[in-house]
Amino acid sequence: MGQFSGGCYLSLGILVFLCLQFPATVARGSRSDALQHGTSGTLPHFLQEPDDAYIVKSNPIKLKCRARPALQIFFKCNGEWVHQSQHQSQEHTDQGTGLKIREVMINVSRQQVEDFHGPEDYWCLCVAWSHLGTSKSRKATVRIAYLRKNFEQDPQGKEVPIKGMIVLHCRPPEGVPVAEVEWLKNEEPVGSDGNIDTRADHNLIIQEARLSNSGNYTCLASNIVAKRRSLTATVVVFVNGGWSLWTDWSACNVPCGRGVQKRSRTCTNPAPLNGGAFCEGMSVQKSTCNALCPVDGGWAEWTEWTVCSSECERQRSRECTAPEPKHGGRICDGTALGTDNCTGGLCTHNLLHDAKPQGLEGSSDVALYSGLAAGVVTVVVLIVAVTLYRRNRSEYGVDVIDSSTLTGGFQSFSFKTAHQGVSLLVPHGGIAEDITWEMYMVINQEDSSSSTLSEESQEVLLSPEVTYGPPGLDLSCPVAMTIAHCAEVTADNWNIRLKRQTQDNKWEEVMSVGEESTSCYCLLEAQCCHLLLESPGRYALVGEPLSQEAVKRLRLAVFGSADNTNPLGYSLRVYCVDNTPYAFQEVESAERLRGGRLLEEPKTLLFRGNSFSLQLSIQDIPQFLWSIKPFTTCQEFSFSQVWASNQRPLQCAFSLERYSPASSQLSCKISVRQVKGQEQILQVYTSVVECEKEVVPFFTQSNCTTTSQTGSRAFKIPLSIRQRICATFDTANAKGKDWQLLAQKLHIDRNLCYFAGQESPSAVILSLWEAQHQDTGDLDSLASALEEISKVHSSTHSTSSRTTTLTTTGTTTRTTATLGRSTEELDTEFT
Repeated sequence: MGQFSGGCYLSLGILVFLCLQFPATVARGSRSDALQHGTSGTLPHFLQEPDDAYIVKSNPIKLKCRARPALQIFFKCNGEWVHQSQHQSQEHTDQGTGLKIREVMINVSRQQVEDFHGPEDYWCLCVAWSHLGTSKSRKATVRIAYLRKNFEQDPQGKEVPIKGMIVLHCRPPEGVPVAEVEWLKNEEPVGSDGNIDTRADHNLIIQEARLSNSGNYTCLASNIVAKRRSLTATVVVFVNGGWSLWTDWSACNVPCGRGVQKRSRTCTNPAPLNGGAFCEGMSVQKSTCNALCPVDGGWAEWTEWTVCSSECERQRSRECTAPEPKHGGRICDGTALGTDNCTGGLCTHNLLHDAKPQGLEGSSDVALYSGLAAGVVTVVVLIVAVTLYRRNRSEYGVDVIDSSTLTGGFQSFSFKTAHQGVSLLVPHGGIAEDITWEMYMVINQEDSSSSTLSEESQEVLLSPEVTYGPPGLDLSCPVAMTIAHCAEVTADNWNIRLKRQTQDNKWEEVMSVGEESTSCYCLLEAQCCHLLLESPGRYALVGEPLSQEAVKRLRLAVFGSADNTNPLGYSLRVYCVDNTPYAFQEVESAERLRGGRLLEEPKTLLFRGNSFSLQLSIQDIPQFLWSIKPFTTCQEFSFSQVWASNQRPLQCAFSLERYSPASSQLSCKISVRQVKGQEQILQVYTSVVECEKEVVPFFTQSNCTTTSQTGSRAFKIPLSIRQRICATFDTANAKGKDWQLLAQKLHIDRNLCYFAGQESPSAVILSLWEAQHQDTGDLDSLASALEEISKVHSSTHSTSSRTTTLTTTGTTTRTTATLGRSTEELDTEFT
């Protein structure tokens, strides 16, 4: 305790200049004054304490205190007393208690807060005292309010199926106070309901997408300073199409004989909307039918005349039963009852009724001779018909040139299989029935490509190295092998060759894809190459670029996993491999072992042979939440690394570290671009907390599965139909209907010299067609080709007689009957 001039007697903690401000009467006041100021009461009690405040722009804020009973109140900011001149004070007496109430207010400017540099925010409190002592108020913080312009994460547009989940992520700009987030859809506020949740960490979550949820979404962030709008994210809710029920079969399209009937369905259950996928499969089915032909009625023979009646008349009758009218045929013309005068007009009632009428014997003789003549004519017609039928069969074999034979006969089968990219098809008869071989097919993944490529040329490996065996396999006809490749073959920018490994592990060229050869056949398509091979071994496709416009397809993918050496670290690994099946398998296996997971759907990049490198850069990292290892933001693969990677994966990594364990989300973009070439963007958004890891359901997983099919299920064309097609086309004839025409209509008529050297050219052509259509399971192209041949044949032989037409129709009908059998019967026959 200390005593100061002027008669003040205060606690040691009060500054001297405060004491000097008080008039001397404070210390020498009467007892009544002391009672009036509450000396018999309690310590000062704050009726109002200063509140936390934010300075907006340059406007000062006011802090206010009110206490009872209080002789004086002063503010203390950041540990220092505020000068008395900066206080605005007033006092009044509480009418209920008679105690003094004092109220004090100060202003705090933006400059004061900016000039303060301390371990905590700028703060102020009030100190009030009476005769009994002092009281302190709560601390009030004063902060400068702001809201930055750029969002830490803008929402991204999405395309989602109906009833799918929509998650739009938004991280507002940094601000004081923290910004509140509101979602707008087409500039209208989005409220929460049972299906929409806007409260989860600023994200917008729609549990089940509806068509009405399509629109433009914007994240609106605001605090007391300003409002900020994010980039607009367009959400499209699409509907994949679904088939309606089949209609009833239509009537047969011919009034008589063999025809076609149809049924159809529409992609309206539901109809595709907003870019949804159209229905897969056929909208129209055809089936063969036989319409019953109308049969006109014919008269049977007359009955014998009746005996002559008393009126001198006799009668006879006939029936319309030779044949009876059927299926709308006409009834017989004429009368069914005949009458005649049995006396030649000389009617005598006394004539004997049982006498034989005159002239009856002569009429019977005429009828007898007429019947014999009709029989002879019928026999002659049958002999001519049989002769023409046999001639037709000897010339054309069994005629299967009818598209409905194929489309109608296989409506109950579904041949669609998963796309494998590498397959081997051993046709029926390729191995003798009394011999058993255990065949295998291997995709060689070891790094042996260096011996595959020629040192003189600039060859690159375009496919995996594929082996089928065993060695010494005895084949009576070629097998069809399909190998996928990574070359863009839309233009003549490549010289692609097929190579085979010899017994001394060297590689020799079998043939160039663009040339003709009698030892092998190559059918090059956009994604794969179909080969007809007669010798087991290891094969590969290599390519020599002919210009800088030559292009390889690359597959890009990004994986992520936590850094085991740093609890706040996270690693992103970007892979670049040739876009062929199984080339990506090594990447997935390695990532599975290290705990990595796929963060974005793999994408395809077209890499040109223009000698420019491939650059990879990471972008849009939240700078206040994450940091990246220095000098790793942009990385690069040289042209030679990418161009001659030869199925080996290239990898680069980005090492990130979060500033705080609370930063559990990572969002960024990875740009992969070839200089003076194409660019692809890999979007990353993931949770880096271990317990939050989950499998991303909609990313494509390229699991490597090997399947084997034997028997009839491995082929599109049943064995019986295949044999009939071969019988029709293998034998050349003067009218041009042979295997060359079949190859031409199937668009595989290049290198015909190879087919000409085969025992059954048609069988080899069909094997190649089978390999070409393994994935689609569609017989339409074969049916269309046979239909075109049928049209050419019918126009060429338009002078054929009705007898020939009937014979061909009968043959086709028998073929259709074979096709219409059950699946079990077909399987039994094929086996």
